[in-house]
Amino acid sequence: MIEMRVMGIALDTRSGSPIVVLNDLENRRALPIWIGSAEASSIIRKIENIPSSRPMTHDLFLDFSRATGYEITKIEINDVDEQTYFSTIYMLNNELQKEVEIDARPSDAIAIAIRADVPIFVTENVLAAGVVSTDTQKDEEEAQEFKNFIKDIKPSDFEKMMKNFESDQ
Repeated sequence: MIEMRVMGIALDTRSGSPIVVLNDLENRRALPIWIGSAEASSIIRKIENIPSSRPMTHDLFLDFSRATGYEITKIEINDVDEQTYFSTIYMLNNELQKEVEIDARPSDAIAIAIRADVPIFVTENVLAAGVVSTDTQKDEEEAQEFKNFIKDIKPSDFEKMMKNFESDQ
């Protein structure tokens, strides 16, 4: 299991559908998951700390679980089948020493996890199916190396390079 966190919501430029983007803790891998508008709104409201005059669905779920003695402990995004992701919400009742696993859509589970401030875990098979590399540090290093390389190039350097190339032919 790899722990991930919500980096934000993006929009698919082709379809206009919202995408929740999860990143691992080292910001090396990102997992985009297409979600519904209501779930995207719920996630954004929590990320941006936008208050609601009445409890939203995910707030209601959290309030209900607490009122019945259950604490959300974590969520797992644990399977994918033809671009459909599956997740589980883990809840614990300390008094009863009982753990409950609830099947959920990842978008709902994520919205609940950020409200409960619990970890979001993703299995390796899910990452293998949908992860995007985001090793920005390596990209930035390579970009800086290239900038350093080209900042001192003069037009005469290309003439020398062409003459060397022609003599090798």
